[in-house]
Amino acid sequence: MSQTVDRALSILPLLARGPADLGQVADALGVHKSTALRLLRTLHEHGLVYRQEDQRYRLGARLFALAQEAVENLDIREIAHPHLVRLNEETGHTVHLAVHEEGEVLYIDKVDSRYPVRMYSRIGKPVAITVAAVAKLLLADLPEPERRALAAKLDYPMYTPRSIPNAAAFLQELATVREQGWATDLGGHEESINCVAAPVRGADGRVVAAMSVSAPNVVVTADELLTLLPLVRRTADAISGEYSGTTAPKDTA
Repeated sequence: MSQTVDRALSILPLLARGPADLGQVADALGVHKSTALRLLRTLHEHGLVYRQEDQRYRLGARLFALAQEAVENLDIREIAHPHLVRLNEETGHTVHLAVHEEGEVLYIDKVDSRYPVRMYSRIGKPVAITVAAVAKLLLADLPEPERRALAAKLDYPMYTPRSIPNAAAFLQELATVREQGWATDLGGHEESINCVAAPVRGADGRVVAAMSVSAPNVVVTADELLTLLPLVRRTADAISGEYSGTTAPKDTA
């Protein structure tokens, strides 16, 4: 990176801490005021900084617009997929990624188990919203009024004896999931299938997606699957870090 670009970019985190005048910027960069002024003028021309009436500089509106646009264009599936593949290779089990859109929780990615017994699920298919572990994580992150309104209008089919039977039980389950930060479906949708899930969070800490590992009882027991929870959570945290920009992607070459 050129020295000029490096210095210009160094101004942005400085102003993120609050407005600063020309002398403060020059001192922070270790340059003459004329050099700092030239850099600030360039950033101002591009809308990245703004000069206030008191002659101090602050971050410009264009910077916030660019940041919002970047977030909106992030493809969580593209970021998550290599992590899902690695988790599948480590465990051998089916791995899913899901999001909450327009009242439904949908699978947006899937890596199949290496075992002959496969789960019937497909990308783009809504999950069983009252029992699926990924759905519990995504809905638990909603504000309480939204959780209550949603719970009141849902149906509660008893897929198995372990399915959640009513709105009160569903809200209690969501409260537990919200507090512990992970979720399970232990035979709630299909008696023979168990699942553990962890949240993927954005830079603001909100849950933007949920990922899970699922396996049938004939491959591993529920207790055995639960031992994978730390690995599932580490994978979700790695995706969160890359999605939010707090960690760099791993080299997959």
